[in-house]
Amino acid sequence: MVKSKSHSLSRLIYVSGGCRSGKSIYAQELAESLPGRRAYLATCPQIDEEMDQRIERHQQQREKKGWETIEVPLELSAAIIQTKDFDVLLIDCLTLWINNLLYQVEQDGGSLTEQQIGERCCELVKICRQRGQTVIFVTNELGLGLVPADPLSRHYRDCLGRCNQTIAKLADEAVFMVSGIPLILKEPGSNECGFIE
Repeated sequence: MVKSKSHSLSRLIYVSGGCRSGKSIYAQELAESLPGRRAYLATCPQIDEEMDQRIERHQQQREKKGWETIEVPLELSAAIIQTKDFDVLLIDCLTLWINNLLYQVEQDGGSLTEQQIGERCCELVKICRQRGQTVIFVTNELGLGLVPADPLSRHYRDCLGRCNQTIAKLADEAVFMVSGIPLILKEPGSNECGFIE
């Protein structure tokens, strides 16, 4: 007997790497290798003409391959709840999602702590687990460079690091991209849980 999608298990895949490491291409090709309808959850804000052109070009390329793009700079959890008709979700990327959250809260006169970021990420994963979909998270690894010179940049790095550790720990699979080559950090059923510092 074939189980309905609502009763099937979710599959969460974490893909990280440096800038231009090939992580987005890897994630997109992985998603396209899977059956069913695909949605691309784009977190990149439209900030200037060059970025607008880049976003439009990427959308057109994906449309030719059967993707539906959903612009979601802030409310990822709410957007995922609305994607019940899709089998595969690609979130690209967590890096900009954290940036957008910190910026929006600052504009409202508040702040977000590392712990609060971790809690939001746990809630995001909890919602993904309820969907019966394959969800691929793309993010940047910012921890390989120099310590940022100013407090704001250090806080951003720390919050993104907390996000990355949380999602990677809770994901079923984790991949680190280096120069276009995927390094498998965690395979399905490996029981890797990691340590969140």
